[in-house]
Amino acid sequence: MRRLDRRGNIQFIDATSETADCPLDRRELLNRFHAREGNQIYSGAAAFAAMWRAIPVLRPLGEIARFPLILRALEFLYGHFLKVRPVLQSLVRKIER
Repeated sequence: MRRLDRRGNIQFIDATSETADCPLDRRELLNRFHAREGNQIYSGAAAFAAMWRAIPVLRPLGEIARFPLILRALEFLYGHFLKVRPVLQSLVRKIER
């Protein structure tokens, strides 16, 4: 996503850093993806949609995700991804070694 954000519209914050200004509990931030769009903080699929809206080439996807049925489907998929994420992270760590 950083490479696609050529205009610098997104400010990425490492929630694991002790110096990070976190608006929510760190554990909550690390369990799910979060994004702030304006004054609104989103979590999960809605946060990805907000990030997509900030990247011109992905903006149409972010706008489509505003439809409740689409967002529910994306959230369903995100929930399943979260279940396999630890396995994927473990595989990536093994590959990086």
